[in-house]
Amino acid sequence: MARVRTGEGRSLGRRFGWLWTAYAVSAFGTWLAFDAFPLIAITVLHAGPARVSALAAAGLLVGAAVAVPLGPWVEFRRKRPVMIAMDLVRCAALLSLPAAFLLGGLGFVQLLVVSVVVAAADIAFTAASGACLKTLVEPDDLLAANGRLESTTWTATMLGPPLGGAAIGLFGPLVTVAANAVSFLVSAAGIRAIGGTEPRPARSGAVHRAGPRLRAGDLLEGWRHILTSPALRPLFLNTILVSGLIMATAPVLAVLMLGRLGFAPWQYALAFAAPCVGGLIGSRLSARLAARFGRPRIMLVFGTLRACWLLGPAFVRPGVAGLVLVIAVELGLITCMGVFNPLYATYRLEWTPPDRVARVLSAWSVTSKLTIAAMTGLWGLLAGLTGPRTAIAIAGVLSLATPALLVRNRGALSGPDVLTQVGTSASVKNEGEGGPIMIEIKSIEKPDDRRDFPRGHLEIANLSGLVFGKATFEPGWRWTESVKDIAGTDLCEVHHNGYVVSGRMHIRMRDGAEQEVGPGDVFVATPGHDAWVVGDEPCVVFDFAGGMGEYAKAKH
Repeated sequence: MARVRTGEGRSLGRRFGWLWTAYAVSAFGTWLAFDAFPLIAITVLHAGPARVSALAAAGLLVGAAVAVPLGPWVEFRRKRPVMIAMDLVRCAALLSLPAAFLLGGLGFVQLLVVSVVVAAADIAFTAASGACLKTLVEPDDLLAANGRLESTTWTATMLGPPLGGAAIGLFGPLVTVAANAVSFLVSAAGIRAIGGTEPRPARSGAVHRAGPRLRAGDLLEGWRHILTSPALRPLFLNTILVSGLIMATAPVLAVLMLGRLGFAPWQYALAFAAPCVGGLIGSRLSARLAARFGRPRIMLVFGTLRACWLLGPAFVRPGVAGLVLVIAVELGLITCMGVFNPLYATYRLEWTPPDRVARVLSAWSVTSKLTIAAMTGLWGLLAGLTGPRTAIAIAGVLSLATPALLVRNRGALSGPDVLTQVGTSASVKNEGEGGPIMIEIKSIEKPDDRRDFPRGHLEIANLSGLVFGKATFEPGWRWTESVKDIAGTDLCEVHHNGYVVSGRMHIRMRDGAEQEVGPGDVFVATPGHDAWVVGDEPCVVFDFAGGMGEYAKAKH
């Protein structure tokens, strides 16, 4: 597990500084132009409610669908050129709107297309930037880096919409769109200034031998990795559900506050802008809390607390008391998110191998956007049938069940084992008085070889003549059914010295002796055995015996 550094008062390097600057500029530009598209549709194109709703839904749904092949495409390319390209694409797409308006040719179809292009480019940029961040800072500094990016997000969220609203009132929504476009241009320049060389990513193992062409299986690799990872799967489901429920209730709460309860628009804006200071505070405290109390505990506590606030807005009343209630609820929610989000982003990167980061982040973003779009539509229908308060209350009650996913996963929240810590291979040698002294480190998550077999895969790292293996066996895996035909033997003839990270496995020896191993167990299994996964959780095993070089290797 990586050590927790707070990062306070310490530079994370010039290259991260440029990435941070680029992110800050584009984040402020995006929030400055918040809600500009629907305002353009309403005030410039005079679109009705149906078209405005279609504009919001299409940007998420179609943009997410278009982004599905972008994750694998980004994975096997240099990340910074991809980020620059996505910035330039967003800049050009957004600038086309004021240009078309000045020429008298702005139409709803163009607005729709631009929203789709920007949404797809957002996902591709996010996937590439996560992979880029992982290469720019040391593993121990990931939390500090994510905390700084998170604090920037909440600062932009707090300041951008009020400034953007003032700009829209003075100059119209197209001016804020142009400002957002310029922010992406400045972001591209900042990323270009990072400098240094970036090697072209190579596919590992059998995939590498298949060549650089995108394969159909690559499209689903991000989801496959998430859903087969006992560490990532519960966190994925938790964050997707919590985000979906929060965003689904936002339009319903707007209808309740601005319609039935009669709050003024400035009061509504204040209720959601002022609490963003909690996100800034939370993100600043995140690393310090993790260093003092332990990352697993803080992640579990604040991941649970952030799910407890959504029920509050169902009880909002007219007047000052109602406004104070919404501000208090939002402040609590956003503060918890500010603490939780850097920890979760760091944890996700630590548990994702370098050659899958872009695909995992892309799959995560696509699923999140699709879920938000679907749940927003569903809660709109629910509010129409039951009323806004009831719809918000249902979301609040459902959100109270989401921490169960984190509690179930509490054993893995400490981060990956030191042997799976994602980093860069390194070797330190010194000639001491007693002979050569050597420290050599290599990441098992950046394997020298990968072998896939039915219901499982093996990652192999060679270190100073030794062979280390990390095997992942899915529910339903059994050696005699999945590996026997590959090995060409009736039983497994590889000697194992293993450590079980997660899941359970039953081992039966040639002479009939049987034993079951589970998380935390170390075991020895001599040649001549069968084995199978027990239960519905994948079994992850580290093997140190050195024989994994022959495991699941076809005999010729």
